[in-house]
Amino acid sequence: MKPLRSIWILTIALVGLILLLAPVPASAQGCALCYTQAAASGSKMIQALRSGILILIGPPTLGSIGMIFVVFRKRNQVRRPESDDDSRQDW
Repeated sequence: MKPLRSIWILTIALVGLILLLAPVPASAQGCALCYTQAAASGSKMIQALRSGILILIGPPTLGSIGMIFVVFRKRNQVRRPESDDDSRQDW
């Protein structure tokens, strides 16, 4: 079972690497109105847009990290204890 598991992990890692390296078209770059408004604004407005983007990224990122932390901490509470019985079923 170990070689099959290592092949599975390698496959997942390879797919993840391909997805990270593949170019993804950004839909917001096609909006002519947004582009012209941002280009015509002054440096303070551009800085405000950058700050707004960072502020909007923060809560979902922190929420995701918090959820991963909770799941990581609680993962042992839902596991069933293994019995010393030889009549275990291997799923």
